[in-house]
Amino acid sequence: MAERKMIYLCLAHMSKEELEQKYVKEAFDTNWVVPLGPNVNGFEEDLEKFVSIPLRSSNTSPKLEEEFITPSTPSKTEGEPKKVVALSAGTAAVHLALIACGVGPGDEVLVQSFTFCASSHPITYLGATPVFVDSEADTWNMDPALLEEAIKDRIVQTGKKPKAIVPVALYGMPYQIDRIMEIANRYEIPVIEDAAEGFGSKFNGQVLGTFGKFGVLSFNGNKMITTSGGGALICENAESKNIIMWYATQARDAYPYYQHTAIGYNYRMSNICAGIGRGQMTVAQAHIDHHKHVQALYEELLKDVKGICVHKQPDTGEYDSNFWLCCITLDKDLKVKGQENAYKEIIKTAVGGAAGVIQAVDSATTDCQPNENVEALRVYLLEKKIEARPVWKPMHKQPVYTGVMSSELGVMSLPSGTIRQTSEKSVAYINGVSEEIFKVGMCLPAGPYVTDEDVHYIVDCIKEAII
Repeated sequence: MAERKMIYLCLAHMSKEELEQKYVKEAFDTNWVVPLGPNVNGFEEDLEKFVSIPLRSSNTSPKLEEEFITPSTPSKTEGEPKKVVALSAGTAAVHLALIACGVGPGDEVLVQSFTFCASSHPITYLGATPVFVDSEADTWNMDPALLEEAIKDRIVQTGKKPKAIVPVALYGMPYQIDRIMEIANRYEIPVIEDAAEGFGSKFNGQVLGTFGKFGVLSFNGNKMITTSGGGALICENAESKNIIMWYATQARDAYPYYQHTAIGYNYRMSNICAGIGRGQMTVAQAHIDHHKHVQALYEELLKDVKGICVHKQPDTGEYDSNFWLCCITLDKDLKVKGQENAYKEIIKTAVGGAAGVIQAVDSATTDCQPNENVEALRVYLLEKKIEARPVWKPMHKQPVYTGVMSSELGVMSLPSGTIRQTSEKSVAYINGVSEEIFKVGMCLPAGPYVTDEDVHYIVDCIKEAII
């Protein structure tokens, strides 16, 4: 019997036609191996078509080519087409969107706490302060009621409105965009949608990243499609795209020599990486469909497993998640093999297959970590050659934003029951939802290489691990 291969969370998967290689070869054949170029232009055009199917707001695009339109989906109000800038990373996209929204030193930006650090770090790059907003339990994303409470309180505390709102499509799940946009519009605060994990996810038939002033996409190696690395920023119109492109190419002025009146950045995507992206766009919908299929299979196979709950999208009809990763939660009383040994040893590599250097630590435990049964199941599955990982640790619990010692924090209970947490580095409005999910949540494999047989094997291993 052949040795079982490792089942990864979401491994990059090239098209069967090897179109990625075709476009990359063209780049080499024409010696166009630098940022910008025909592949970048082509990739941006493909993305513009993809995100514009169909749109409903007054500043969205008209009908596009048939292959990008689902016949069963009703047409929306036509408007100016969205434009896309391909960039070196999704983090760069967040950074440039914040700059375009006028964020600078002393400003505050409302950002979802339950997310990866790339959603909030660019705020600090600009000398601004992240104001973290906790989640609601249905989608695990930014709580609209808490968002409005935070806006009102920041106006009272600082005398001014936050400069932007950054909701996140956690693991591909759409946020309550109708409520968030209503609040943002009422307070006249621009929205930067972090759809880095939500490529192709929709709300009311409209692609995420197209509701706000800007939308962030990521093409990192484990995303729905990849460019080997890289990202993109969805812009309202051609004028907005030109501004972003100017900042992304070192902000040069129109002189016959190099002159700069603003700080720019080297954030453009290479023509080679964009070639991979052009090939990936031909299989983008197939990848999304596969992730949805895997999610449905997990839901079916785990529905009767006591102590395990699959995270599902709300059944109200508006939500259409790409299910980038499939998530489960473990009942806190569930017993798992090896649980007694959880957190006894310090790990030596990054969890989740992340490449790079990790900082050595003195202890295997912190004041906020997944429950022992979650860690035990992660280890058990890893021994079975299944990559699983905890869900994101909320940003308001990260030492980089709170300080290592809790004594550095100011904590106040507001009349609504919300907790306001303040430090020199951040502010947070907390309802406890994201922290509780972090303690019990786990991500399971869902990528294009994950077969039905793999899902059955993963579920069998989960059942075996339960005592």
